[in-house]
Order: sequence, then structure tokens, then C-alpha cells
Amino acid sequence: MKPDIHPEYNPVVFVDISTGRRFITHSTARSNKKEVIDGVEHYVITCGITSDSHPFFTGKSQFVDTEGRIDKFAKRFGSVRRASKPKLHK
Repeated sequence: MKPDIHPEYNPVVFVDISTGRRFITHSTARSNKKEVIDGVEHYVITCGITSDSHPFFTGKSQFVDTEGRIDKFAKRFGSVRRASKPKLHK
């Protein structure tokens, strides 16, 4: 490997914000927040979705819209008409 061209490889902890689960690993990513785990300083990176919270990995399915958006809109607001402008009498 050529010297001084590769990014630095650091200890990192990824935290799932929805479940709080922590994944301790190494990465080239950094953050301003640091935490000492088992005597080693790790960069803390928060994630919105990880394998701990993603429906594909958890087996929990989310609501799937089987009805079309236009049909749903027509069902909710089909009878509502826009108010017509008042006619000006001259």
C-alpha cells in the first residue's frame, strides 16, 4: 500500500436512535462525540435505521397502501367541491 493516501481507520460505535442498540466496530467515519468503551476511545455515530430496527430484519411489516392515492383522495374528498366565486352584478 502507498503511504499517506488511505483514510485513518478508527474504533467507532454506531447507535440506533430508535432502539438504543449499539454496534461496536471500526470505520473511517468520525464524529465530534466520543465515548470510552472498555478503555478504548470510540467515535459515536447515531443512525436512524439499522438491522435492529429495519422491518426487513425484524420481521415486522409496515402498513402497505393497497388503495391508490387518487382513489383514497376521491373517497375522502370526492363530495367536496370548491366554492365558486360570487358573481358580480353590474
